[in-house]
Amino acid sequence: MLLAFALSSLRAAPRTTLSAGLPRLQIRFRTRVVSPSGFKMLPHHQCDKRSKVLVFGAGNFGSCLADHLGDSSHIVYMWSRSEKLVSHFNQHHRNPEALQDHEFAESITAVGPEFPSADLVRGMDVLLFAIPTEGVRETLTALKPTLDEGKLPLLIFVNKGIEIKTRALTLEIIADTCGPEIAKVATFISGPSFAKEIVKRQPTSVSVVSLSPSHAEQASQLFHQPWFRCYTGDDPIGVELAGALKNVYAIAAGMAAGLGFENNTRAMLITRGLAEMTRIGTAYGASPLTFLTLAGVGDLFLTCSSSTSRNFTVGYRLGQGEKLDHIIKTLGSVAEGVTTAKGLKAIVDELGVAAPIASGVYDVLYEGRAVAERANELLSLPPIRELDLSVEGGKPAKLLMTKLGLDA
Repeated sequence: MLLAFALSSLRAAPRTTLSAGLPRLQIRFRTRVVSPSGFKMLPHHQCDKRSKVLVFGAGNFGSCLADHLGDSSHIVYMWSRSEKLVSHFNQHHRNPEALQDHEFAESITAVGPEFPSADLVRGMDVLLFAIPTEGVRETLTALKPTLDEGKLPLLIFVNKGIEIKTRALTLEIIADTCGPEIAKVATFISGPSFAKEIVKRQPTSVSVVSLSPSHAEQASQLFHQPWFRCYTGDDPIGVELAGALKNVYAIAAGMAAGLGFENNTRAMLITRGLAEMTRIGTAYGASPLTFLTLAGVGDLFLTCSSSTSRNFTVGYRLGQGEKLDHIIKTLGSVAEGVTTAKGLKAIVDELGVAAPIASGVYDVLYEGRAVAERANELLSLPPIRELDLSVEGGKPAKLLMTKLGLDA
């Protein structure tokens, strides 16, 4: 209560009040509210070093993370395939295609449209991948010859999805393209984190995981600030599955809202969606506890509860009767749940796991089923045991660990 009152008081206070008595951020003020709660940036000397970071992808999330790292005193390069974006960004410090109202940190330089050179890549301390999952394999294949494995940068991935054709998680794509040794030290960041709130420095927390605890800790130290708190873990398979699957359940939540259902239904879908995610994850070989983390239930709750979520929006418009092709053409950004639903359906069928909500979303997206008709079928299912986790299985995770040369 006291914290809520304090935060609301700060939001309502005029700018002169902030300058009079509260700690200020040690950065140049730009055209957005830097911190409505007056948080003070951690002094730079608390970081191990001023890192050079190359961000692959200049969409909403890549841009907001580049801005966060730039404000945290790091030197950031952001790669885009768009020559127009690169030119405009370097001239105005604004992204014409993402977060258009935001003025970005001056320590960010846009590069492209040519693929980053070996000299640039080998001069980086960190490579951050914020591109759709379907583009990860192509990007890593092009990147591999430029890597100096004797001085490998920290590789961080923030994409969420399953590769459709191969049903591979990003961890496996890394192993296929760059080798198992690089995959074993790759780091993944996931959690409830809308880009537009990150650039406003709204308090946000994420999961930072890797099969290598030391690399997870390095990534955590790179990103951690009072408004961007990081919590480390060692289950990248579970975090990847949670990050991909929650987008499918967000589409379901949007469909329910589009049909006119309200809070009870949304709570039902979030809870039963979490049960399905956990059931699928444990059958795959992930830890069930991972689905109770920021990357699991945290991200699921946010994505299913906000009308600004792209996946929720797709579902809502489907529930309102729009056609998927029209929605995709007019959405203006990628909703990874649409493609993930196809890869997830294949995984569910292979595992033999009951996932009625995910299957229902797939039927609407790819089998032409009507939203209302499919919803009625789900509501007509017989009662079942609420908690029912797989005690066997885990074959996909075991195979992946074998590919990495690790014990399953």
